[in-house]
Amino acid sequence: MKICLLTLLSVVLISPAAVAQTNSLPSVQLKDLEGNTVDTQSLFNGGNPILICFWATWCSPCKRELNTYADYYAEWQEETGVKIIAVSVDDQRTVAQVNPYVSSVSWEYDILLDTNRQFQQALGVVNVPHTFLIDGKGNIVWQHNNYQPGDEEELHKELLKLKS
Repeated sequence: MKICLLTLLSVVLISPAAVAQTNSLPSVQLKDLEGNTVDTQSLFNGGNPILICFWATWCSPCKRELNTYADYYAEWQEETGVKIIAVSVDDQRTVAQVNPYVSSVSWEYDILLDTNRQFQQALGVVNVPHTFLIDGKGNIVWQHNNYQPGDEEELHKELLKLKS
């Protein structure tokens, strides 16, 4: 029994570490809100950073985080050229709520749907909100789990580190 628990624990702990070692985005096919297929490995922002935020309509901290980022997005784009991609992990039961919610808050972000949670699993995301900062070369350089007011200040500092 102890061996089984140790093996399970090591798999859980090693999975996110494996992503950190590869340091780049995996290839997963997702849909955008218009139904177009997007390969996550092809996400590119002209050499500027990308912020990938995993969220769900049922997750209050996720919505607070993305609504807060919306307040700073224009300024961050001007300073760093960052592009935010909000990846919904809503499943088949709740995915129909994504578009109406996004429309109601007028986010300027690209929205991708990870209804099967393949991208979430590939990046070792256990719970949402979970945010990844990708540099202009496609490397994962920072990540943060959960959201508390003020976390956007830490993110802003990380974005500024990527300025050329």
